[in-house]
Amino acid sequence: MDYGAETKDDKNLETIKEEQWVNDSSVDHKGRRPLRASTGVWKAALFIIAIEFGERLSYFVISTNLIVYLTKVVHQDLKTAAKNVNYWSGVTTMMPLLGGFLADAYFGRFSMVLISSTIYVLGLILLTMSELIPGLKPCDVVMNGSSTTTMCQHRSLKVHEVVFFIAIYLISIGTGGHKPSLESFGADQFDENHAQERKKKMSYFNWWNFGLCSGLILGVTVVAHIQQKVSWAAGDIIITVVMIATIAVFCAGRPFYRYRKAKQGSPLTPMIQVIVAAIIKRNLPYPSNPAQLYDETNHPTPLQHTDKFRFLDKAAIVEKIGEEEIQKAVSSISTQTKIQRNPWSLATATSVEELKLLLNMIPIWLTTLTFGICLTQATTFFIKQGTHMNRKIGDGGFELPPASTFCLAAIGMILTICVYDRILVPRLRRVTGNERGINILPRIGIGMAFTMLAMVIAALVEKKRLAVAHSSSGKTLMSVFWIAPQFLVYGIGDGFALVGLQEYFYDQSPDSMRSLGIAFYLSVLGVADFLSSILIIVVDRVSGMNGRSSWFGKDMNESRIDNFYWLLAGMNGMNLIVYTLLARKYTYKNSIKNKISNTSSTDNV
Repeated sequence: MDYGAETKDDKNLETIKEEQWVNDSSVDHKGRRPLRASTGVWKAALFIIAIEFGERLSYFVISTNLIVYLTKVVHQDLKTAAKNVNYWSGVTTMMPLLGGFLADAYFGRFSMVLISSTIYVLGLILLTMSELIPGLKPCDVVMNGSSTTTMCQHRSLKVHEVVFFIAIYLISIGTGGHKPSLESFGADQFDENHAQERKKKMSYFNWWNFGLCSGLILGVTVVAHIQQKVSWAAGDIIITVVMIATIAVFCAGRPFYRYRKAKQGSPLTPMIQVIVAAIIKRNLPYPSNPAQLYDETNHPTPLQHTDKFRFLDKAAIVEKIGEEEIQKAVSSISTQTKIQRNPWSLATATSVEELKLLLNMIPIWLTTLTFGICLTQATTFFIKQGTHMNRKIGDGGFELPPASTFCLAAIGMILTICVYDRILVPRLRRVTGNERGINILPRIGIGMAFTMLAMVIAALVEKKRLAVAHSSSGKTLMSVFWIAPQFLVYGIGDGFALVGLQEYFYDQSPDSMRSLGIAFYLSVLGVADFLSSILIIVVDRVSGMNGRSSWFGKDMNESRIDNFYWLLAGMNGMNLIVYTLLARKYTYKNSIKNKISNTSSTDNV
C-alpha cells in the first residue's frame, strides 16, 4: 500500500517537473529547452507589442500624409502624386510575402525582425536628413500671381525627390520583413500544447491590435499635427526616435523570448513534393486504413488525417512492400527510420495534411477580398467626405485635420477588442464550451456584417450631405461628426474581422509557414487595394454610359459616392452568404498532441 502511494507521488512529481519545461520545439536565447516560468507568454509578448506600437506610429504618420507631402512639398500634380502613393502602398503591402518567406525559410523570425527594423530605421534617418541637410532639402515655391517659381538655392531640383523616394521605399522594404515576422514571433511565445498558455494566446491577437491602434491614433493626431503646423522635419525626428527606442525595448526582451528554428529551405518545397508524388502514384489504390500512410515519428507537430482532397493521400503510400511490412512501418520507430525515402516519390502524411491546410485556406482568402475592398474606403472616400464637411471644433475655431477622422475607427476597434476579450469571451466560453468563445471563422463573419453596416450608414450620410450641399450651393456644411457612426461601426467590424483574419492565417498555416501565414493576411488588404481601383474604373465607365453622369465626378459634390457605398454593401452581403456556407463546412487544423524531448535542440537566435 505504501509502495503504491510512493509510486503515485513519484509520478506526480515527475509530471510537475515536466510541466516546468516548454514542449513545443522552441528554445531559449541560449539554445536550450525553455523554462516555462521565465520565458514566453506576456512577459515576452509585451516587448514585442511595444515595437509594433513604434512601427505603426511611424507607418501611419507617413502613409496618411504622403499625398499631402507629395503635392505641397515635392510639388507634384495630384494625378502623379496619387499614382506614386498607390505604387508605394502596393509595394509595402505585398513585400511581406517575400519577408515572410525569408523568415520561415532562412533567417528565423527574431533575426528577420532585427534585419528589417534596421532597414526601416535607415529609411527614417534618410527621410529626416532629407528635411534637415541643406543640400537635400526640398525646393521652395514662390507665388507670382497665377504662376509659381521654384527656388532651389544652387541645388538640383530632383535631389530631394530622389532621396525622399529612396527613404520611403527603404521603409517599405523594412515593413515587408517586419510585419509578418514580428506578429508571428509574438504568437510563438505561447505554447499551444499547454491549456493555460493556449487561452492566453487567443487574447494575444486582440492586444496586439490594441497596441497597433494606439500607435495609429497617436500618429494621425499628435504627430501629423506637428508635421503640418510645426515642420515636417520635427515629425520625422519624433517617429525616428520612437522607432529606435522601441527597437531597444524589443532587444531588451531577448532573454525572455522563445525561438523557433528556421526551416533552412523553402517551406513550399514539401508542398510541391506532395503534388508530384501524388501524381506519380495516381493509379495506386487507397489504403484500407489511413494509419497505413507513411509519416515520421519524430515530427514535432504531426497532423491528424482528414478526408478532404483524398487524392493527395496517395503521396504518402509506401510502395513495393506487403501489408505486414506496412503495419510494421507505421507501428515501429526503428522500421520507420529504416525506410529510405525519396521525398519526390514518398511524402509524409503530415506534409500531405499541411498542403490540405493551404488548399482549405484559398476559398476563405478569396471570400475576404470583398471585405478588404470595403476597408479601403475608410482611407479614401470616408476621409474625402470629411474634407467637404465642417471640421471646426468649439468657438476657438480649431479645425480637425481630415486624416484625424480615421482615429475614430481605431477607437471603435480598441473598444471592441476590450469588450470582446474581457467580457464576451469569458461568458461565451461558459455557454459554448469552446476555449475561443466562438470559432475564428464566425468571428470574421460577424466583422464582415458590421463592415457591410458601415457601408450602409456611409451611404445614408453621404446622401444627406449631398442634399444639404445642393440646397445651399455648398455654403452650408454638415458637421464632420455625422461620419463618426460609420467610422465607429467600421472599427467594430475591424475588431472582429481583422483580428480574426490575423489569428486565422497564423493558426491554420503549417507550423513552418506561420510568417507567410501573416503575409497571406496582409495580401488580402494589398490585393483588395488593387481590386478597389479596378472597381472604381469599371463603375466610372458603366455609370457614365449613354450620356449619364458618372458616379465619380470632379469633386464630391458632383459625385454619387452614396451609390458606390450601396454597391459595396450589396457585394459584401452576397459575399457573406458564400463565406458563411464555406465557414460551416470548414475543417480546422487538428494537431496530434505529442510531447517531444528537445533538450539537445539548437536554434540560430
